[in-house]
Amino acid sequence: MIHFSINKAFFLQALNATKRAISSKNAIPILSSFKIEVNKDAITLTGSNGQISIETIISSNNEDAGLLVSQTGAILLEANFFTNIVSSLPDIIFEFKEIEQQQVLLVSGKSEITLKGKDVSHYPRLQEMETSQPLVLKTELFKTLISETAFAASHQESRPILTGVHFTLTNNNELKAVATDSHRLSQRKMTLDKTSANFDVVIPSKSLREFSSVFSDAVETIEVFFSDSQMLFRSDTINFYTRLLEGNYPDTDRLLTNQSETTLVFSTGALRQAMERAFLVSNATQNGTVKLEITSQKVTAHVNSPEVGKVNEELDVLESSGSDLTISFNPTYLIESLKALKSETVEIHFISPVRPFTLLPADDKENFIQLITPVRTN
Repeated sequence: MIHFSINKAFFLQALNATKRAISSKNAIPILSSFKIEVNKDAITLTGSNGQISIETIISSNNEDAGLLVSQTGAILLEANFFTNIVSSLPDIIFEFKEIEQQQVLLVSGKSEITLKGKDVSHYPRLQEMETSQPLVLKTELFKTLISETAFAASHQESRPILTGVHFTLTNNNELKAVATDSHRLSQRKMTLDKTSANFDVVIPSKSLREFSSVFSDAVETIEVFFSDSQMLFRSDTINFYTRLLEGNYPDTDRLLTNQSETTLVFSTGALRQAMERAFLVSNATQNGTVKLEITSQKVTAHVNSPEVGKVNEELDVLESSGSDLTISFNPTYLIESLKALKSETVEIHFISPVRPFTLLPADDKENFIQLITPVRTN
């Protein structure tokens, strides 16, 4: 019969982190619950939606938690309801008591609330994972890698493999991440400080976005473990499991080329602002596009929306070389690509009006490349 007391604010923070794994529309009703396991020196909260699972560990050694465990045990409680109840409690500390089988009494100040729980035996067990020889990554570095690639993954379930980011480790320390939705591509390479066993996995981009929300920058490093079907990211207080996508990721290397007929260098911020202005008008049109007209004298962006109006803007170019060219594209793709760049200047290489063009950050051309497919217009 569980009995513990804990700091409300700290416990609520742990509930909200764990709840990120719980879907509002679960095909398996039991997965709308928290699994709460209490042992003599820690509480483990578990949430899952079948694709990702999060375990948050609250240790009695953490002074901020104010955790005092009197009796151990385990129970399931409906996640949204329980989080709202804890949030509403009046006092800084509250007491959690199991008063009879699967019934819980919460005591806080003068408030007493009784909740019905469920038997933990109904909750699916997490797959056991081999946790020796981890890959150790800096959290901030991995989150940067996610922000530079995951946006280019597909949102269409028709080709599930493209909804993920393809990660490979070769030569034990050369990490490459690539995402594409078949209209654009983003690829980042980096060399790791520590060596690890080579791997080739596709991680759902949704899982990666949740990873970035769950692990704060205060977590300096994470340990990474693999099985055939899932991956575990582990810190001192969080275990984050995600399923891997099955299937072969397309060979994206063949899409990348060093060919260039026309090269332009822009200020990243200025180009992004110009594209955001163009987007406001192009977005009012079905299949809204921007037409870029490149001549030896100037570079101009044009948008013509019969419903809203027009944009004609001469762009500030830092450097230009090569042939004259006119090309049309989706401005959203360019805006999102520019957002992912940390470099102050961007180099764009064009081959022809119907071939994809590439973006390179001026300060890291070897390791980061993005590709955007143009739109054919009459």
